[in-house]
Amino acid sequence: MANTRSAEKRNRQAQKRRLRNQTVRSRVKTAVKKLREAVERGEKGPAAEALKVAARVIEKAASKGVVHGNTASRKISRLARSVAKLEPAK
Repeated sequence: MANTRSAEKRNRQAQKRRLRNQTVRSRVKTAVKKLREAVERGEKGPAAEALKVAARVIEKAASKGVVHGNTASRKISRLARSVAKLEPAK
């Protein structure tokens, strides 16, 4: 429990940030999940579109400080490799 006014304020700020970060993290997870599902189905076109969306969401999360920049780059790189492995639609 916070004992000073400044500690109480810090607690309120932390709660606001936690909720904001939670929303951003959830958005990232959803985008990655949609991409992985498209990759599992083996659909190159939809997977490439999902990669664009996921990369944008992940970059935004990094710019907001929710995830570290290097972590974001690593995630995007791995997702891009998984899409690149897919055979083009015939």
